[in-house]
Amino acid sequence: MKANADIAVVGLAVMGENLILNMESKGFTVACFNRTTSKVDDFINGRAAGKNIIGCHTVEALVGTLKRPRKVMCMIKAGRAVDAFIESVRPYLEAGDIIIDGGNSYFPDTIHRVAEAERDGLLYVGTGVSGGEEGALLGPSIMPGGSPAAWEAIRPIFQKICAYTDDGEPCCDWVGESGAGHFVKMVHNGIEYGDMQLIGETYQMMKDGLGLSNEAMRDVFARWNKGVLDSYLIEITRDILGYKNENGEAVIDRILDTAGQKGTGKWTATSALDVGQPLTLIGEAVFARCLSALKDERVAASHLLNGPATAFDGDRAAMIDDLEQALYVSKIVSYAQGYQLMRAVAAERGWNLNYGGIALMWRGGCIIRSAFLGKIKAAYDADAHLVNLMLDPFFKQAAETAQAGWRRVAATAVRLGIPMPAISAALAYYDGYRSARLPANLLQAQRDYFGAHTYERIDRPRGEFFHTNWTGHGGTTASSSYDV
Repeated sequence: MKANADIAVVGLAVMGENLILNMESKGFTVACFNRTTSKVDDFINGRAAGKNIIGCHTVEALVGTLKRPRKVMCMIKAGRAVDAFIESVRPYLEAGDIIIDGGNSYFPDTIHRVAEAERDGLLYVGTGVSGGEEGALLGPSIMPGGSPAAWEAIRPIFQKICAYTDDGEPCCDWVGESGAGHFVKMVHNGIEYGDMQLIGETYQMMKDGLGLSNEAMRDVFARWNKGVLDSYLIEITRDILGYKNENGEAVIDRILDTAGQKGTGKWTATSALDVGQPLTLIGEAVFARCLSALKDERVAASHLLNGPATAFDGDRAAMIDDLEQALYVSKIVSYAQGYQLMRAVAAERGWNLNYGGIALMWRGGCIIRSAFLGKIKAAYDADAHLVNLMLDPFFKQAAETAQAGWRRVAATAVRLGIPMPAISAALAYYDGYRSARLPANLLQAQRDYFGAHTYERIDRPRGEFFHTNWTGHGGTTASSSYDV
């Protein structure tokens, strides 16, 4: 077979198929392969019919279609399937050829795979691809990282198929070496978990607290989508609330309230714990999905555990305005925490991440795309070393403006017994972060009392540790000090 394909894609689920069609529509010849070869034939004879797409039944044939340096991209399930694919394609590749993993792989796995590929003279790219099936077809956000030498070879393809901002800037750029691309995609997905949970909590307050109909809530989200909350997730929430089936019934009311998850949110929370970052909002979003899965237990508990018998008796229009402010500022906190995590891991790994550039990559094509991201890019363009997004003048003012409504929403949720774990966590983080003094002095005293773990003192230089013989018979021997 003639070697005339620009890139090969392995995996013909919806994301793989749509990426191939996207590439072909931009003038590239694409080879494709799937382990179940009948899917190759179905695709070639169906959606790919008459296009510059080459179907292959073996990995060897697939590689044989490719121009040098060969570029093979897999769009398959993370984990062992990726390792199996690498082992199957490696024998047919030569020095300088490029393996690309476009799935949601865990970034430590990608770090290992990059190192292994480079030892064999190959180049490896782990890239986040966000935007769902529509984004894959029309232009996703793409976050590549890995072997830097691969970027110039894949740039012409990736920056042609990606989404673009209104200013004509591509929502794709080189993220960094090693596992940086998949790491940034993981944080993106964690923020996505947070955004979705925040919207869900707002929906529940309007539905159960304020007694609004689906149509009324649809109108609220439609209005919000024209303001500071303008975003893809607000837009689709509007559409979902207005969608009815063939019988005129609201589909949203027929969906079981148990949420699924594929692991990227959990990975984000685990990574935050590993580097000691307070990723509280995203953590609560992950746990909220876990709680939702306990459907049978929750139904049983609803008949046994009582909450407040209080109804909302305030101004509904004013509360809806407060909810808009609470949702907006909680979203700011979510991004602030996500960026703190990126800074911490980048420092630990020695990665040089472009934080404003990351916000730009998320401006279009991806699930968390919103007008809001332009302000994040501006913040990091103004100060590339910004410690916390909430300290940027724009976001500081936004939080101060929204603060009163934010607190009213949290207080009303507690009074009505409506769970708002993510919005409440965001407010607690804000109050904790702005506190010059927290009760950790008591915590340290307790640790020293029962375990001789030592403490630092406010009247002595940082790094000096002390132990008190609290009981008079504990002795002066102290435990070694360490930080997690």
